[in-house]
Amino acid sequence: MASSTNRQFPPDVLLHFYALYKRATEKNGFYIPTTNRGDLRSAFKVNALVQVKDLSKEEARKKYIELVELHIGSIPE
Repeated sequence: MASSTNRQFPPDVLLHFYALYKRATEKNGFYIPTTNRGDLRSAFKVNALVQVKDLSKEEARKKYIELVELHIGSIPE
């Protein structure tokens, strides 16, 4: 639902989606993207990931679902 919606979200909401998704789906521990370009967008992504680093994968998955339901609608069972 989140990847196929046409809704536009503020950047902070998009960063929450990004960080929770990455944390919930990362296979080999904590994920930090490479930031060799030093651009602002990468810095914001890293900051968002650091904010969720202490969540377990299951906690991140649940919070991601809550975020989808809050901003997009209920996820069908």
